[in-house]
Amino acid sequence: MNKHPLTPQQAAAWASYQRMRARLTGRLGRDLASATGLSEADYEILTVLIASPDESMRSLALRCGLAWEKSRLSHQLQRMEQRGLLTREQCAEDSRSTLIRITPQGRALAAQAQRHYEQAVRQYVMDVLSADQVAALGAIAEAVLAQLEEPHRH
Repeated sequence: MNKHPLTPQQAAAWASYQRMRARLTGRLGRDLASATGLSEADYEILTVLIASPDESMRSLALRCGLAWEKSRLSHQLQRMEQRGLLTREQCAEDSRSTLIRITPQGRALAAQAQRHYEQAVRQYVMDVLSADQVAALGAIAEAVLAQLEEPHRH
């Protein structure tokens, strides 16, 4: 592990990244909520459900896929079920499991949110970057993700 402090250039780049991430996350979340009434957490869950077979998933698989704590997912699912975005059913194959299924209302809102979210990402990120910068952004993200996924030894 490198124990040297960040260089001034590295510290400045990191600070800029942190400001950008915080502002972009906030803006995307506010825009999404304003346009659709969905929170980012709602959108994240609905997106995973739409991409799954039969638009349903066991709660454990959903929790692992999102890397959320059990209580966070449980509370979020309860709020979404109360709003008619999804249902929670007993799993036929395993009585200990709960099956989460998107509703028609959830599907319609997710489709609306996806269109809005993509437009916002284009407006706030893609339209201000050159093709080379977009390629660099993808390469940077993949390099950092690979480092985070590898087992670390100290």
